[in-house]
Amino acid sequence: MKKFAIGVCLLVLAATTLFAEGKVLNIYCWNDEFTSRFNDFYAAKKSAALNGVKVNWIQVPNQGSMYQDKLDEALAKQASAKDDEKIDIFLVEADYAKKYTKAGVALDVMKDIGLTKNDMANQFQYTKNVVTDNKGAIRGTSWQACPAAVIYRRSIAKAVFGTDDPVKVQAQISDWNKFNAAAAKMKAKGYFMMAGFDDAYRVYDDNRTKAWVKGNKIVVDPKINDWIKQTKEYTEKGYNNKTSLWDTEWNKGFMADGKVFCYFGPNWLINFCMQDGVEGSATGDWAIAQGPQAYSWGGTWICAAEGTDNKALIKDIMLTLTCDAKTMKQLAIKTLDFANNSISMNELANDSSFASKFLGGQNPYGMMLSNAGAIKKMVLTPYEQQMTENLQAAMKDYYLGTVTLEEAWETFYTSINEKLPNLKK
Repeated sequence: MKKFAIGVCLLVLAATTLFAEGKVLNIYCWNDEFTSRFNDFYAAKKSAALNGVKVNWIQVPNQGSMYQDKLDEALAKQASAKDDEKIDIFLVEADYAKKYTKAGVALDVMKDIGLTKNDMANQFQYTKNVVTDNKGAIRGTSWQACPAAVIYRRSIAKAVFGTDDPVKVQAQISDWNKFNAAAAKMKAKGYFMMAGFDDAYRVYDDNRTKAWVKGNKIVVDPKINDWIKQTKEYTEKGYNNKTSLWDTEWNKGFMADGKVFCYFGPNWLINFCMQDGVEGSATGDWAIAQGPQAYSWGGTWICAAEGTDNKALIKDIMLTLTCDAKTMKQLAIKTLDFANNSISMNELANDSSFASKFLGGQNPYGMMLSNAGAIKKMVLTPYEQQMTENLQAAMKDYYLGTVTLEEAWETFYTSINEKLPNLKK
């Protein structure tokens, strides 16, 4: 009996200290998106795991390179920092994930943290590819998958196609030839097919088969040239509204009096940019179709920093927020994130009672799930953000006709060399 009591005491002691290796959990992020997911879907149900642990949020805006600069500064001090000052968790986006998901920076979520293949079996493979290093180690995990589609205006679809039904609209835009033909119909009726220059970029970019950089040489995939050719044509023919991503005119297409037929984007574009909380937005006048090609855009990955003293707690956070089907289904229902769990999303895609007010009562998950299943392995480098932002900026003058294509490419290469002098064209 005495031995049994001692054994019970040891088990209780182990349980109470399991997630209390460190007294502070430092999390680096750029907005409150993960904060809300953490508080609502982890802290609210796992308060015992956080008992005695202070969660310290270090939030730095993501504009330009502010977040990365601050993270780089902290990571450079990681080895010498006191335990309670070390980074424990940091977040990354797909555009720069490869810069951080490497040995010595982010821990292997299986070998170092303890997640198993079975734990991650229902995650979409492309989300694991983003944070897999060149030796096959997975160094991050995400609660969202971010497959993207065409988000279109119902009233404009009715005016031009005679229907706003997602299946029938999809038939009008199911490949690029049909999409281009639809753009001509939109123009004839006084509408813009897309808002601006950058809208279709992510579709083409995500379907590249060549990495942007091989060795130290910049490589331009044919898909990038296809995007440039299409955008130039759309600009000259008036199929787009000559706006740039995120600017004021681009946003006006969301509004009730907007003339833009569609935007390419994932659920977060709806949640954070187009949602009914935006004053004047056309709530209920939107729907989702798969579009001409499957692709994804964005996402946020949770990485455990090398040197953390909270591995067990981080494992529990990762398991709960990125592997537990029940939690992820609840997250998808409440936030409209496309959860990174095939079981959860299949259940919601087939739930006839689930509907989005913003999408006029449509359940978006069926269309998004189809695209998620068709997304190919992404070809990423540490340079995605620089390539994307500099290319879009360099090509704008070409689309507007103020420089030649050759001059635009020279501007692009020059801008890359200013930031990354080791890369050559």
